[in-house]
Amino acid sequence: MSNKLLSILEMQKKREQGGVSFELNVPNFSLQRGQFVAIVGASGCGKSSLLDILALVLRPNKCKEFIINSSTEVMDITEIWNHEAKLAAIRRNIFGYVLQTGGLLPFLTVERNILLPIKVKQSGYSVAAIYKLAKKMGVEHILTKKPQFLSGGQRQRVAILRAMAHKPDIILADEPTAAVDKENAHIIVKNFYELAKEIGTTIVMVTHDYDLVSKLADITYTFKVSHESAVKTNSVLEVQA
Repeated sequence: MSNKLLSILEMQKKREQGGVSFELNVPNFSLQRGQFVAIVGASGCGKSSLLDILALVLRPNKCKEFIINSSTEVMDITEIWNHEAKLAAIRRNIFGYVLQTGGLLPFLTVERNILLPIKVKQSGYSVAAIYKLAKKMGVEHILTKKPQFLSGGQRQRVAILRAMAHKPDIILADEPTAAVDKENAHIIVKNFYELAKEIGTTIVMVTHDYDLVSKLADITYTFKVSHESAVKTNSVLEVQA
């Protein structure tokens, strides 16, 4: 099995609103198994657009290659953009997600939130394994609580466990530390990194804070942004030197 998990070549996404146009260009983007990949940039550079494309919820205007080499099959995404059922199955089976505020369901306990992806996919870690992971993340004592009784840091740790529970190939994390203070942010990212490395999951983390990920990321992507005019902006994804 190839170590390359995902590959994108010559991808372009154009967006226009109110007469203002934005163009994101991705010459080359790839993920290796077990990598921690950081995507760093300021607001408006295209981070969210890129993450939505990776999550298969936003279709690029052009793309020469978009291959996902999962643990079970090789998929050419350029051939199935119009097949929502196939895309939904890939999202469910291949990806885990961590949102800015955790995205936990308020009517479920922590334990049930974590186990939800396993029920949806009908595979993943055993309950015993989940308890073990919860202990490593320091949240084993709050499994019976509901999200409103948790701190911001606790919610994000639970969200990370939920994203990992069904053993996804890739976890997409959208500013997962935005709602916590600096100290907790570093702890959460470190725990996230160590746990994912231990189980071999690939992480793609979007952030505006380079210092938060610089010591942990295997590779960091940034954006070269240029303003061709007052109403047209180009952004090109590039590897941080």
